[in-house]
Amino acid sequence: MADNHEITQLLHRITDGDTEAEAELLARVYPDLKRIAAKHLRREKPGHKFQVTELVNEAYVRIFGSNTPVLWKDRVHFFAVVAQQVRFILVDQARKRRSGDHLSVALDEAEYDQASADAPEITALDDALQELERIDPRAARVVVFRYFGGLTLEEVASALSKDISTVKRDWTFAKSWLYDQLRNSSADDAIP
Repeated sequence: MADNHEITQLLHRITDGDTEAEAELLARVYPDLKRIAAKHLRREKPGHKFQVTELVNEAYVRIFGSNTPVLWKDRVHFFAVVAQQVRFILVDQARKRRSGDHLSVALDEAEYDQASADAPEITALDDALQELERIDPRAARVVVFRYFGGLTLEEVASALSKDISTVKRDWTFAKSWLYDQLRNSSADDAIP
């Protein structure tokens, strides 16, 4: 991943209105953004239309193409915002393709690179995640940062200003809760 201090300095320059810093930032974080996008797109069924570059560009445009400037804190804050945008883009895409193939998801890191045939689709995950946000907003944010942003537990702890043990508990709880919700949702869908 790109250097923390350097990225933070570029983000502060962007916040201060330095337009050249935006191009510098993109050059520095582009490999990381491509890695995050590639992880998500590997889970999509073969023949999907979205490419890594398109996902990265769409996320970047949504972040920096807005008329509302972001008051950047640091590199972790940037990747947390990227995580949210990747989530929104993938869910939007899956909903548009609702009648066709669906994007599947797997929460465990062991399953991260390859979706199984019985993995829940991303729209089901998003629905369950919205419910989790109502019950436990911090646990939901941990999922977004980890799953959609590719942040480590330590980076999530920094982004949330929480200790690592709290984030680990939130991550464990959120995965378990989401698995239960997604399993129950699948069982309900199977009942005629």
